[in-house]
Amino acid sequence: MITPYRIDILQGNVVTREQAQALQPGQTREQVRGLLGSPLLTSVFHADRWDYVFTFKRQGQAPQQRRLTVFFKGDALERHEADELPSESEFVSSLDSRRKADKVPVLEATEAQLKAFESSNAVPGAAPAPSTATPAASYPPLEAPGATR
Repeated sequence: MITPYRIDILQGNVVTREQAQALQPGQTREQVRGLLGSPLLTSVFHADRWDYVFTFKRQGQAPQQRRLTVFFKGDALERHEADELPSESEFVSSLDSRRKADKVPVLEATEAQLKAFESSNAVPGAAPAPSTATPAASYPPLEAPGATR
């Protein structure tokens, strides 16, 4: 069955476990912004709360959604709450799920395979092709003798 192609949809900030572990109470808003990036959601009614929401939708896979919320008291970080966050390597490996873990194809033919190929593709009555190509002993000049620029 043929299905239409659907693009991957990535929304929000990717926040990894390592980034969340780097958050320390007392950090300024600028330090938090430097670690996590700009928040996806800020509210006029909740000025001391930033929400980092991440969603990733890919055809044939369950959507990923994660949330991290940081709370400030004045200009200092008070605490943060988060879903279970992946490490950076776990997140990268989840993006690379389309690639199969199949055996890597052999890119070099053996001598027996080359001889079998030559014999199966031989043209009747034609001279056999030399097995190794020899480079030319001398090359013609690139410019005609006496030519000026």
